[in-house]
Amino acid sequence: MSGPLAGVRVLELAGIGPGPFAAMLLADLGADVVRVDRPEPGALSVGDPRRDLLNRGKRSVVVDLKHPDGAEVVLGLADRAAIVIEGWRPGVAERLGIGPEAALERNPGLVYGRMTGWGQHGPLAPVAGHDIDYIAVAGALHPIGRPGGPPQIPLNLVGDFGGGALYLVVGCLAALHVARTTGRGQVVDAAIVDGAAHLTTMFAGLLAGGAWQPERGRNLLDGGAPFYDVYPTADGGHLAVGALEPQFYAELLRLLGLADADLPAQHDVAGWPVLRARFAEVFAGRTRDEWTTLFEGTDACVAPVLSLAEAQRHPHLVARATFEEHFGVRQPAVAPRLSQTPGAIGGSPPVPGADTEAVLTEWGLGAHLRRWLGNGAAGQTQEAR
Repeated sequence: MSGPLAGVRVLELAGIGPGPFAAMLLADLGADVVRVDRPEPGALSVGDPRRDLLNRGKRSVVVDLKHPDGAEVVLGLADRAAIVIEGWRPGVAERLGIGPEAALERNPGLVYGRMTGWGQHGPLAPVAGHDIDYIAVAGALHPIGRPGGPPQIPLNLVGDFGGGALYLVVGCLAALHVARTTGRGQVVDAAIVDGAAHLTTMFAGLLAGGAWQPERGRNLLDGGAPFYDVYPTADGGHLAVGALEPQFYAELLRLLGLADADLPAQHDVAGWPVLRARFAEVFAGRTRDEWTTLFEGTDACVAPVLSLAEAQRHPHLVARATFEEHFGVRQPAVAPRLSQTPGAIGGSPPVPGADTEAVLTEWGLGAHLRRWLGNGAAGQTQEAR
């Protein structure tokens, strides 16, 4: 592996969603990520594990944590790792004998990253939940949606990946810096509810300053402003309009043929319904691609709303190689980009257990491997390979 994290060993205890995404990001940046899978598939299995892109660039070992040697194997791997990532409910890792206290006692410089929805403590800590629940309580879901309608679900981008995985990665890398400086590891408590709330910091300031209305669709960035909204086109497509600054707004009016029209001022909130209706009428007169051609290369801040498949073919993203093809799958490339030590997509997502023998041998746990092979406990590994 190459990249800024080359040589950093990461042990991921298999979970779903934000934990795997965080470990994928570390693998993209060059870390040697080993995922510990259980013998049985998870309840939310995505099907063919070789197409689970969140596991790209990783290796997989299967460890039966109910086996007498199971916890010892995981702790042995953690002894040789710089970072452990775990995404279970609070207390589960401890009950299995592989919690942070046991791991840090043996490896004092270890960074033990814990990914949960509600966090390691608090009234909701032991309660089940998913992305939508966490962003709801954090205040991040309420502002998203149309006036008079319900909040709209932003996939699981705001919670699982934005407020969860990315904060876990930042926390783990910060703790790794401390560990390399002082030799002291620590636990990173990355809660999605904390990260999602942290993402709303700017809006907390606007609210405190009286510049944010609590009703959905009444503000500058939530679709309330007609010059920051999405409009349908003649063919059923959509355009995203983000002409906030006055010079960009003037360019928008010019290209819409409305530069000399009798319209309310840009920031006349009482006149926004009139502006919106006029914009909607004009945008409905052409197709999405016709408008895209007209606005291409201008400062009107208008862009076509592309599907996931269309985005892969957009000329700008093609020029930047934002998407790459690896192991027969077109997928997002590594981000962010580093000028001296760029990351790279590693191998294809492994079948669970495909690397058990290689990893245990390479990481110095061959004695456990020999015992497992001797008593048949590695049957899952042999079958996977």
